[in-house]
Amino acid sequence: MRRCALLPLASLLPLALVARATGGPPAPSEGLLRVTWREALARAQARNPSAITAAQEIQRAEGLLRQARAAWLPTLSANGSYTILNADRIFGGTVVTPQTSWNGNLLLTVPIVSPIAWVNDAHAQDSRQVAVAGAADVWRQLAAAVGRAYLTVLLQHRELEVAERARATAAAHYDYASARLNAGLGNAVDQARAAQELHTDEAQLQNARTALVRAQSALAVLLSERTLVDAADEVDLGGVPTADGEEDIDGRRADVRAQEARGLATRHLRRDLWVYYAPSLLVQAQAFKETAEPLQPGNGWQATVVLSIPLFDGGARYGLQRERSAQDAEARATLDALLRQVAVEVRTALEVVSNADGALHSARAAAVAADLAAALADRSYRAGASTNIEVIDAQRQARDAGSQVALAEDAARQARLDLLLATGAFP
Repeated sequence: MRRCALLPLASLLPLALVARATGGPPAPSEGLLRVTWREALARAQARNPSAITAAQEIQRAEGLLRQARAAWLPTLSANGSYTILNADRIFGGTVVTPQTSWNGNLLLTVPIVSPIAWVNDAHAQDSRQVAVAGAADVWRQLAAAVGRAYLTVLLQHRELEVAERARATAAAHYDYASARLNAGLGNAVDQARAAQELHTDEAQLQNARTALVRAQSALAVLLSERTLVDAADEVDLGGVPTADGEEDIDGRRADVRAQEARGLATRHLRRDLWVYYAPSLLVQAQAFKETAEPLQPGNGWQATVVLSIPLFDGGARYGLQRERSAQDAEARATLDALLRQVAVEVRTALEVVSNADGALHSARAAAVAADLAAALADRSYRAGASTNIEVIDAQRQARDAGSQVALAEDAARQARLDLLLATGAFP
């Protein structure tokens, strides 16, 4: 009588489930760009706006360097003029200025002693080194973002595989529960539970597909592509490095080198304050030809030596000294803090890698045990020794264990990437 009362529940199930619910539509792949790990890094370096801007900053610094260098190099200029008056200018019966006249000259300027121009050239070279080091630091940050996005795509693929396998297992269990019900051996409660589990797994499958598309979209943005970008291969980031050679880490990290370049530039600015107290010496030589005066066409030359000694400037030099001293102190403090941070990051990354590897080993062992438990529960249910509650519970645990393995694998890869970044070995 109890079984008869439950039989009408089967008619309430959706037709799609009664037939066979084996899954939703496949993940879209039209227009999908698949790239390897190295290809993703190369595309980001060539196409990402941050990398392009950093490269152009180097070109800009080189342009400023040429401008600064031109200030202490000789210059040569040519000038000419043509004048027409309404009439000759006559004084005492003599034409003083003719109605038409022209003159031309060549002016050569040679800075002999120009301390400010010299140090500005040196400072422009420092600025170029800062731009080069800054571009390397920008590339480091961009490569880290690309690497993490690529690993996230791999994680979502793994999560999708776990969801698909769980959905397939739930579909097989639903088919078996339906077959038992149709054969008069099962009950509608078992079929309803199996249907619920199948629906749940299908929802999680769709969520996994959505997460994969979002990860592919994030990778596409970093690579400046117009279509979704997928990971084409697995990533092997190597084993667990040791702490040996830690003294070389500071020299390998692009952010440390960039800050050292900034600190060196500020030290040079502070060191070169003496030039604002130093004299400068300038020589100008001019060759000319004119027709206005004297009355007959004439030519000649002249030379001038200009010595300039700064005596009083209203206190501008003292203000500049205070400003550059503060900049130097700030740069040194920032570098010291960064070096301490690097040491902490390396130690932390080593510990995290070790812990992540241990967690991955345990997660894989748990997944093997969960898969075995699910298989045994299904066998016991088919033999009539247990209910499908045990089967569904075991399937859920197997699905969760598989998801934990995917997360642990991603955590291990991310930990290795963080360690490579901390030690300056990547990119």
